[in-house]
Amino acid sequence: MLTILGFVMIAAFLALIMMKKMSPMAALVLIPALFCVLVGQGAHLGDYVLKGIGDLAPTAAMLMFAIIYFGVMIDVGLFDPIVRGILKFCKADPVRVVVGTALLAAIVSLDGDGSTTFMITVSALYPLYKRLKMSLVVMTGVAATANGVMNTLPWGGPTARAATALKLDAGDIFVPMIPALAVGLVAVFALAYVLGRRERKRLGVLTLGDAGLVTEAVPEKETEEVLVGAGSGGTGRTPADARPTTGGAGTGSDDVTATGPGSEVQADDDDGLQVLDPQRATLRPKLYWFNAALTLALLTLLILQVLPIPVLFLLGAALALTVNFPHMKDQKARVAAHAENVLNVSGMVFAAAVFTGVLTGTGMVEHMARWLVSGIPDALGPHMGIVTGVLSIPLTYFMSNDGFYFGIVPILAEAGAAHGVAPIEIARASLVGQALHMSSPLVPAVYVLVGMAKVEFGDHTKFTVKWAALTSLVVLCAGVLFGIL
Repeated sequence: MLTILGFVMIAAFLALIMMKKMSPMAALVLIPALFCVLVGQGAHLGDYVLKGIGDLAPTAAMLMFAIIYFGVMIDVGLFDPIVRGILKFCKADPVRVVVGTALLAAIVSLDGDGSTTFMITVSALYPLYKRLKMSLVVMTGVAATANGVMNTLPWGGPTARAATALKLDAGDIFVPMIPALAVGLVAVFALAYVLGRRERKRLGVLTLGDAGLVTEAVPEKETEEVLVGAGSGGTGRTPADARPTTGGAGTGSDDVTATGPGSEVQADDDDGLQVLDPQRATLRPKLYWFNAALTLALLTLLILQVLPIPVLFLLGAALALTVNFPHMKDQKARVAAHAENVLNVSGMVFAAAVFTGVLTGTGMVEHMARWLVSGIPDALGPHMGIVTGVLSIPLTYFMSNDGFYFGIVPILAEAGAAHGVAPIEIARASLVGQALHMSSPLVPAVYVLVGMAKVEFGDHTKFTVKWAALTSLVVLCAGVLFGIL
């Protein structure tokens, strides 16, 4: 019974947010609360929610201060040279822009933290996508998928969890998987190229001059619904017809000048254009190298895990505010400028705590996992590595990494051991689904991505899931062909 209700709860949640019948925040709270009552454990709802909030509170704190830190870095102009460099490289070519998105996300993902990756990627590329009227879900989809592949680094979460759960060395898990993961990354760049070609076909041939955007060819009519949110978050219509909409993750706000990546913006009344104002009062050119060094030091300490990530971002945000804006009034203004993003993202994290708390506390997730494992035919026992890779794709989407690696992977390893499959092979296979995992509604970082990009979470889900799942399958097939799995 718990197994059936668990699957129904997840299906109901995904259906309602993709159909836009409920906002993600409301769905994350109300649906699990209802199902908690249906399974007869309504009296324990408070305990489950508080347990979930306790587990995710450090993540919420990290995201809160990370948003403030990178928001300040955007305000003071740290990323302006990156934006100018990308503009110069891309030359208004959508193919180059989308491939550049994959490249930037992959490079920044070396720090092992998805939230940081998404903040930097969106901050650098959001103005360009807006200016070219490109689809914003293309940006979020490519960035999330690229980060998912790179999220398997030993200092990232999944590999470390797999190593801990099975008492293995993280290097022994990761190093042999490098060829398969490299193929997965190539698949992401191929996907970016294909999506860029679609955008080029939809938008026509473009040039980007100092005065603004000039369209030199009439774009062909876009017939596919995949390019949701072209330019300002519309529904795939051509730019001339698109109605500009913005807002936080799932808010649907229509305020064109709402705070986004960069609180000081110039708005074009004709097309809802937002770009970073090169003359904004918050720029601190004399402190550029200090801010660059501070950011580099922060990311280095993050990788080395010298202190917990929330503590690092808390200290970094306080130092950045104090040095760049020594006056109390200016500090308050900067915090207020980014308050919308902070509230949206932290609210989503605590709402997700209700979902994960009920899913775990009621035992639904355990019953679902055991049902899936028990359904594996004995004939597939010698191929438990491949089976684990296949199961990791949906399971890491519907579960947290902690739940999957500490709850499910040991069960799969035990089943594999009975058929002579080594635990190290199970651990490597468990990394396959990470490309899709990064777009899971249970991953707090994805709300940073969609919130800063002004994309509805349902639109991001509809667009990204199929491409991310395909990327995971490419990694799996490469692992099999290379003899890794």
